[in-house]
Amino acid sequence: MLVAFSISPATSDDTGGVSEAVAAAVRVVRDSGLPNRTDAMFTTIEGEWDEVMAVVKQAVDVVAATSPRVSLVLKADIRPGFTGESTAKVERVERALER
Repeated sequence: MLVAFSISPATSDDTGGVSEAVAAAVRVVRDSGLPNRTDAMFTTIEGEWDEVMAVVKQAVDVVAATSPRVSLVLKADIRPGFTGESTAKVERVERALER
């Protein structure tokens, strides 16, 4: 499965930014060893249901340690039997654009 998610604390730093809290969450994802990618809006992680959701929970917990309230937006693509879809989906679109 692929899960794209965004975590944001209810509190910010002196500049109104949340990058430190987001970085802590992304660190959890990267340390998980699961395939992942972070862009300006979401972090996408790929793996089996239980392992992906455990990482998302850990990432939320890290942010919650510094904020009394946390926002989580999550979108999942559940497609049993498929792996490597985080790159394969993009490659299929790129091939279609070349036609």
